[in-house]
Amino acid sequence: MKHLKFVVTDFETTGHASKGNDRIIQASFVVIENKQITGQYTSFFNPEIPIPAFIEELTGISDDLVQDAPFFHEAAKDILPLLEGAVFVAHNVAFDLQFLQSELERAGYPAFSGAAIDTVELARIVWPTSDSYKLGELTGNLGLVHDRPHQADSDAYVTAEMLLLMIEKLEKLPMVTLEKLQRLSIRLKSDIYLLIKAIIQTKQSNIEQLPEQVEVYRGLALRKKKIEQRMIEKNTPSYPETEEEKAALFAAVPHLELRNSQMDMMDLVHRSLQTSQHLAVEAGTGTGKSLGYLLPAVYQSKQEKEPVIVSTYTVILQQQLLQKEIRQLQQLLPFPVQATVLKGRNHYIDLYKFSQSLKDTNDNYDFILAKMQILTWLLETETGDVDEINLSSGGELFWNEVRQDSDYMNKGRKAWLDKDFYIHAKKQAKEADIVITNHSLLVADLMKENAFIPACRHVIIDEAHHFERAARDRLGLSIDPITCKQLLGRVGTYEQKELFYEIEKLVVKYGSSDKEDERRAINRKLQELQFEMDEWFKVLQLYFEKHTKKRSGNWHRRQLRLTDETRSLSHWDHIEYGAERIESLLGELISWMKQRLGQIGESREQMTASEQVRMDNFKEVMEEWQEFQHTLLRLIFRPEEEEVIWLEGDGRSFANTFVIRSHPMEAANMIQDTLLRHKHVIFTSATLAVNDSFRFFTAETGLSSFDHEEVILPSPFDFKQNCRMVIPNDVPEVKSVHQEEYIESLANHLTAVAEAAKGRMLVLFTSFDMMKKTYDLMKDSGLLDEYILLAQGITTGSRSRLTRNFQRFDKAILFGTNSFWEGIDIPGEDLSCLVIVRLPFSPPDEPFAQAKSEQLTQAGKNAFSAFSLPQAVLRFRQGFGRLIRSSTDRGIIIVFDRRIQTNKYGKTFLQSIPDILIEEASLSETISIIEKWL
Repeated sequence: MKHLKFVVTDFETTGHASKGNDRIIQASFVVIENKQITGQYTSFFNPEIPIPAFIEELTGISDDLVQDAPFFHEAAKDILPLLEGAVFVAHNVAFDLQFLQSELERAGYPAFSGAAIDTVELARIVWPTSDSYKLGELTGNLGLVHDRPHQADSDAYVTAEMLLLMIEKLEKLPMVTLEKLQRLSIRLKSDIYLLIKAIIQTKQSNIEQLPEQVEVYRGLALRKKKIEQRMIEKNTPSYPETEEEKAALFAAVPHLELRNSQMDMMDLVHRSLQTSQHLAVEAGTGTGKSLGYLLPAVYQSKQEKEPVIVSTYTVILQQQLLQKEIRQLQQLLPFPVQATVLKGRNHYIDLYKFSQSLKDTNDNYDFILAKMQILTWLLETETGDVDEINLSSGGELFWNEVRQDSDYMNKGRKAWLDKDFYIHAKKQAKEADIVITNHSLLVADLMKENAFIPACRHVIIDEAHHFERAARDRLGLSIDPITCKQLLGRVGTYEQKELFYEIEKLVVKYGSSDKEDERRAINRKLQELQFEMDEWFKVLQLYFEKHTKKRSGNWHRRQLRLTDETRSLSHWDHIEYGAERIESLLGELISWMKQRLGQIGESREQMTASEQVRMDNFKEVMEEWQEFQHTLLRLIFRPEEEEVIWLEGDGRSFANTFVIRSHPMEAANMIQDTLLRHKHVIFTSATLAVNDSFRFFTAETGLSSFDHEEVILPSPFDFKQNCRMVIPNDVPEVKSVHQEEYIESLANHLTAVAEAAKGRMLVLFTSFDMMKKTYDLMKDSGLLDEYILLAQGITTGSRSRLTRNFQRFDKAILFGTNSFWEGIDIPGEDLSCLVIVRLPFSPPDEPFAQAKSEQLTQAGKNAFSAFSLPQAVLRFRQGFGRLIRSSTDRGIIIVFDRRIQTNKYGKTFLQSIPDILIEEASLSETISIIEKWL
């Protein structure tokens, strides 16, 4: 390490085209020698071209600032000595290195020929669980001071500090991990292998002492795991029945206030747990719902000495429960609380598969990077859960190769049994007081004979308004081209040297004599199946595009429900012919697979561990092919009566988005038979009731057939004082004008409202197409140039990243559809104005909504009032709930859909939200109201 010199660099440039006209306008070089920053050279440069406005805005560097600065060729004589014998380092090094080489070439100097390290690539390996690898977010998480982002001197210095921290972390890694990283790093894009090699050479001169929490097993360094045993108190703690007892608990934790509604929730849940009477409880925003059920659940668990299951719909709530609410609970209670998260098998790494994968030498770049990330992550993770690690999309494909996917124990996996994360998770769940899981896994587990979730009596279902939908999702079937390709790819043809090739080698070794003719015949069948699959999806696409129109909700996304009518349209017979050929070929190949497994099965004990893995993988694929064959027959030829089947896809990328999907028409019977008859269940959410009635929810979930209690706990917030609603009366009705005219009017209103509210505005749409057009109009108008406009599916970033960015800027407008109606939490002044463009009814041509309406109509019910309206009201209530998130929040809601006032059913929406002042107003009156209110 002492011999390595690093020059950490950052350039500000006029653009991205280093080979074109773009030039460096500021450069900074930070020198690191012997793991110390020893100097920094920074200079502005005259680029000899104007600096674009957006670059000036981003960097603060103007034409005036660089007018008298030297040209790069004049400063090159000072820069070249810094680079001599150094490793060139930058955050996204390819960008900076290209600019350096171009400037050196223009100046008549030879190109830089030394090594280069990319700190983005290195950070992915060193900090595999980081949410983001952007410089600002990395340095913020590390606590490094970075006061002038997009200024070269600040960026280069903070990158140098970050490099030193990464070197420090690498030096602490066990030698077995470093040696594996070095072997892999030769295939990276930058010269990280030099750094790892130098660290290994330094460490070799010392005797290694592993940290206490780390062990090395079969050449793999891991964090040690231990099962936290259930704490059995001598005297079972008693639930705090009185207000005084609860207050005494909360008094121990500063800043945590006990609310009356929260006490009511605790008592309701406690009584339900004691009596085992099912409960549906709606707990309004600010009730303190999570602690309201967790506290009595822990007391119940201690009393019965078995876990209470808590199921959520979103990963966000799972993390919040574990990282925030359980910690608060631990501070409150005078005894220890044990909680664990349980996920589906494929969330957990299979250590045997991963250890075997390290022997492969023909990986692509994404696989190499993923392996390196996992090697460092294994020293930190106690769960082995993929959700902890930030893999690229290519890395996620690698994860599919090393994740858990079967209970079957081959020779190799048996050796890793004691270290297995999945088994550890199951053992830990049995010892926990609270087991947190998700709706999908809970439903899947309920339908299994060997349940994964510990046998226990009590289940609390949070975000319960999603439970029936999650159950239908889980019960549904699907076929898509990508999965089909992967299924075929895992077996491969003989020439591709995948499982088919491997199994044939085992047959020759352990089975019978080499039958060349038989192998060729199977190879032809596999090629034929690949051809038939490709042709079938082409026919499907033709049929789909011919018989669908662009849906109003999304310009590109299309859906087509499969009914007796659509199955009689042109090209459907071609789909059936193609499916018959595929099904027939699958049948022949599955028979061959069974035969091959039979031939080598008796020799299993003589096989090596890796040979057993190949055999097991082949068996897994055969079972997946059988499942696919069953799904194909069911969806194309044997649809069930109480089932909706549809095709969907995006016209811009059919191959990546197309899917044939099915859902049962309802999940109530399954929920009754597997859950409500055998467990005690508490359903809770901020939105369960429609117009103060649980009728819709209890019918959907089957709860109406059981003895149960229904309670609404209203929000403790003073909505009347802190919130008001305006319905603009000078926006045309959407159906009375062309969509372009409506969107133009909407964009004009939103622009004026945004200026009056000074941003801090969330705009909720029901249609992606309408959102995109409105966003484009507002952005292109130039009237909101000083505002940051963020839009779901348009501006890059996940929902949580868009929300974070919205909170970072004072003048920001956030546009969202679908998932933005719920689950995002923006408290305080960051969000002061909520806009609901349209009432959130499902599009009438949406396949499930269409089928459900037909089913209800045939049963003599009013489909609108029995399904469409309550579903829309619950969604509207979720959207409404985004605005007031704390007792001190103030805000205004603007609803552009006048049906809320003019239609009879509008009252149902208004009666389902808290009592607030509602008024109709013109645009000028609306602006005046906003300015006065905010």
